[in-house]
Amino acid sequence: MRLTVAVLMDPLTGIRAHKDSTAAMLDEAARRGHRLLYASPEQLRILPGRASALWTELRVLPGQQPWYEELAQESRDLADIDVLMLRRDPPVDSDFLADSLWASLGNGRKPLIVNDPSALRDCNEKLFALHFPHCCPPTLVAREATALKTFVAEHGACVLKPLDGMAGRSIFRSQPDDPNLNVILETLTAGGRHFALVQKFIPEIAQGDKRILLIEGEPVPYSLARIPQGGDFRGNLARGGRGVAQPLSERDRWICAQVAPELRRRGLMFVGLDVIGDFLTEINVTSPTGIRDIDAQSGTNIAGLLFDAIERRLA
Repeated sequence: MRLTVAVLMDPLTGIRAHKDSTAAMLDEAARRGHRLLYASPEQLRILPGRASALWTELRVLPGQQPWYEELAQESRDLADIDVLMLRRDPPVDSDFLADSLWASLGNGRKPLIVNDPSALRDCNEKLFALHFPHCCPPTLVAREATALKTFVAEHGACVLKPLDGMAGRSIFRSQPDDPNLNVILETLTAGGRHFALVQKFIPEIAQGDKRILLIEGEPVPYSLARIPQGGDFRGNLARGGRGVAQPLSERDRWICAQVAPELRRRGLMFVGLDVIGDFLTEINVTSPTGIRDIDAQSGTNIAGLLFDAIERRLA
């Protein structure tokens, strides 16, 4: 079947196609003969009972530079689209939430939305992992500096971060005798106005922060271990980490099995778990990445698995 596949994403001009997971999805959709439409947030429109956008038809040019060609533009309602892929990067701010409400107006039989917009609103990537406490390291989320400092005093070395960050931004490692701990807490909580998350430091980060991708709750058999380099404790590729694809461990598969039923229930079709050592630390639902690196090192075709699942849903 030939589908009309629409993607809401950040501007194409900022995409490095050879690394980007959304570009991998577009490549696969084009290979299957699907029609591709693209819009960025400023092109969304809402009328009473209707959501639409000014879409640009795309032709992808794998391996070339530029990697895409823009064709005609057209205004089209969500109801006239088969698949809508929501691939905006965090932060999940008021504009992101407004975009998800726009997508929720497509609440009829069409389109199939990856991922469900109500789940994007409800499943904060830091907090959602805490729905599975048996999988998580010791963690506290609070605004009050005293409570956060007490947690650090109890657990020793800890990692502290905001609830809306991505790509390793504003993540701190601290400990009870750190003279900068007060400043870190003031910065993260904005003087007690914002939640901050503090988590016991997991030494196994030296072996990598594993990104595990799941499609319809089924894990891809290889994770991407993002291994810190130099003096940085963060493994994020955007912070200089080295990505190494490796088979899932028994513990990895157990964590996936704990999380999968809830992912399916919420309509979260494509998800990335972050696992350090034996612990689940985040559940990425907005625009999970890692496809290109895992495929290149393991011979998988993750976008192909995703479109297999999409086509089964629509068959």
